Amino acid sequence: MNPVRLGIIGMGAIGRFHAKSVLEQHVPACELKAVCGPRLESLQDYQPLALFTDGMELIRSGLVDAVLIATPHPLHVPYALAALERGMHVLIEKPVAASKADAERLLDAFQAAKLRYPGAVCAGMLQMRTEPRYQKIKELIRIELGSLVRLNWINTDWFRTEAYYSSSAWRATWKGEGGGILINQCLHNLDMLQWLCGMPVKVNGFCQLGRFHRIEVEDSVTAYFEWANGMTGTYISSSGEAPGTNRLEIVGTRGSLVLEKDQIRLTRLATEATQFSKDSPTGFALPEFTVTELPLENADLPHALILRNFIGAIRDGESPIAPIKECIHSVELVNAILFSSLLGESLYLPLDGAVWEKKLQDLVAQSTLKKEVVPPSEPATVTFRR
Repeated sequence: MNPVRLGIIGMGAIGRFHAKSVLEQHVPACELKAVCGPRLESLQDYQPLALFTDGMELIRSGLVDAVLIATPHPLHVPYALAALERGMHVLIEKPVAASKADAERLLDAFQAAKLRYPGAVCAGMLQMRTEPRYQKIKELIRIELGSLVRLNWINTDWFRTEAYYSSSAWRATWKGEGGGILINQCLHNLDMLQWLCGMPVKVNGFCQLGRFHRIEVEDSVTAYFEWANGMTGTYISSSGEAPGTNRLEIVGTRGSLVLEKDQIRLTRLATEATQFSKDSPTGFALPEFTVTELPLENADLPHALILRNFIGAIRDGESPIAPIKECIHSVELVNAILFSSLLGESLYLPLDGAVWEKKLQDLVAQSTLKKEVVPPSEPATVTFRR
């Protein structure tokens, strides 16, 4: 079977990161054939690959079987729709869309494409699903923790400078991103939250717009969640706290776990907490418990693992790690947290995507931001947080 011919649309820092991964042969059976960026002169290092400044031209070129879309967020869905219409396979950088409504349109188009092209694949670059720490936590939730009671995630190690926000016209704007830290940095963490615990049924968002930076979107967030089984949770994030904290705690009736600094601390109860509470004759007793430290290794090239899985889905029918129907969930949480904050009230899920889309369009239309773009003094690099 011939290698899958891949084109990358969007050659900023993350697009170049993916191109390097393929060119260095970290993705077997995949051949990079074409790249697309807004300025031809910035792509000269990729010769003799086909070079494009228009993503639609790349899609129509016939040179590729699949595209990886790594453009600013509002362009993800238009390029994906065009590629699906031509029977191509699509992998989309996070977020798959800036709004739930747009993500739903993408899912509808993919389902229609599968009727015409039964082997079509459409997935998202949600690489944290490949990380050993979260795979281990998913297993521990299933076999160790009992019924889930509470989740707390302090995820404030996303510090960004003014230079970061001024480096691109689209960054941290309603029009260019559809939000701020939630849609850009936190989307992976919110994907993990729902991947591990399922989707909540109620959201309260408290977002500060431009709290730490000269931007019009949120850079400080506290969110509260409720699940159908009575579980509650909080998620806190910021791009203005240095150096920040990344600590995830999940509590169940049979134990709890804490993920921090590449280590899981698992607490196991000898007796389920609710049963011990009923049976204990004294008021201040605790069930017996043990604590185990589980050191973890980082994932081996997590982005490449998603790409390998994408190629395997095309060639061998593997199940995508992050199928497009699941990618919608993190977008919905992002939209719901922000919408709840702007409304000043709780929201019940599922979110009406069309209502948030209308609100986002209003925010774009009412924007008065005059952004001065200052090109970065050094090439952009990709920094990942877990």
